[in-house]
Amino acid sequence: MEFITSIISSINSIVWGVPMLVMILGVGLFLTFGLKLMPILKLGTGFKLLWQGRIPDKDKNAKGEISPFNALMTSLSATIGTGNIAGVATAIFLGGPGALFWMWCTALVGMATKFAEAVLAVKYREVDENGNHSGGPMYYIKNGLSSKWAWLGTAFAIFGSIAGFGIGNTVQANSVANAIESSFGVDPLVTGIVMMVLVGLVLMGGVKRIGDVAGKLVPLMAIFYIGCGIVVLAMNASELPAAFALIIKSAFTTTAAEGGFAGAAVWAAIRFGVARGVFSNEAGLGSAPIAHAAAQTNNPVAQGLVAMLGTFIDTLIVCSITGLAIIVTGEWTSGATGAELTSNAFASAIPYGNYIVAISLSVFAFTTILGWSLYGEKCVQYLFGVKAIMPFRILWILVVPLGAAGSLEFIWLLADTMNAFMAIPNLIALALLSPVVFKLTREYFASNGQAPSDTAKSTD
Repeated sequence: MEFITSIISSINSIVWGVPMLVMILGVGLFLTFGLKLMPILKLGTGFKLLWQGRIPDKDKNAKGEISPFNALMTSLSATIGTGNIAGVATAIFLGGPGALFWMWCTALVGMATKFAEAVLAVKYREVDENGNHSGGPMYYIKNGLSSKWAWLGTAFAIFGSIAGFGIGNTVQANSVANAIESSFGVDPLVTGIVMMVLVGLVLMGGVKRIGDVAGKLVPLMAIFYIGCGIVVLAMNASELPAAFALIIKSAFTTTAAEGGFAGAAVWAAIRFGVARGVFSNEAGLGSAPIAHAAAQTNNPVAQGLVAMLGTFIDTLIVCSITGLAIIVTGEWTSGATGAELTSNAFASAIPYGNYIVAISLSVFAFTTILGWSLYGEKCVQYLFGVKAIMPFRILWILVVPLGAAGSLEFIWLLADTMNAFMAIPNLIALALLSPVVFKLTREYFASNGQAPSDTAKSTD
């Protein structure tokens, strides 16, 4: 096992190395400038469409199973998780305050990536034999590119189905169990069994129930966490100007060792800021478009405008709250890392702050399990057909308590590696299909938001 672990570890260091980070940022920049900064300039339009998309479209031509709003919430349920609480803290611990600046940069270009993913997901989605819409990188590779690229879609589905059981299931369950045990003394196995039952109750209702639960739970929990974070920042308001100055300075100069902080070079700030930013918002990995493909809409670009908000909310709001709280409270020099660092920052400013972080982490991780179940299910369905859906759901549910009570170093390493492999075919497809994205976007704004409807293809 040690030999296998060392091999996968070596592969992981390569696939999450400089070439991957350059690829993710490069495609994001290419799409951002190809869209003429539209994702940034039309942020208000996205929020307007999100508000309008709270209820299902009554247009009979609007295909899909869940409202545009719930599609975004399902996507956010998978992205707002341990990365926003533990991931940001780890990035600052390893790369210094400057890592937060590079997370912001990743998010700005990631908005264009997420927009393009959703546009293509809706444009090239299919209808399965159960009448449900399926889409994502494997489908826009299959239906948008020539047959010689079809193997990339299959590769994405294989990597996605494997990665899901790690990063989207067992790792999340383990995070919840650890947080509950450290804060409330509950046995991890008990937590795992309770989560298994809750996950099972939601999953057996399919994408509609996942969307309904995410549509209610994610906004409430996000508002609660953001609200508590704002309280922390308000109580340290006098430190905010210095915190922003430190973030900018540390992004371009070496951060000196201070207290329990070991110091960090500029390269560390860039590397960990970009890597943790991508881990948090998943822009470029190809997961989110699977959820957006189920949106009830007849307009790919409109859903793309909603989808890009996921990156904005996840990184530029939630991650920023976490990062700023850690910096303004001075806890970033304490030597703590991960969720403990975030807990210490909240606890130093407000009563029971550590419990707030534990509860937030637990709910965020729980919703991540729900969101990733959809991603894994669609990947397995692409490979084996609709007959594989129910066996997959049962297996997904049964694995939850195993993750809660187990030791996951190897699983985390394998899942993280598979996650990187997911990004490769997706980024290739985004680059090759970018002319389609640019064309649809021009048509949409030229016709005041009345672009031609998508041509969903039936597999019946």
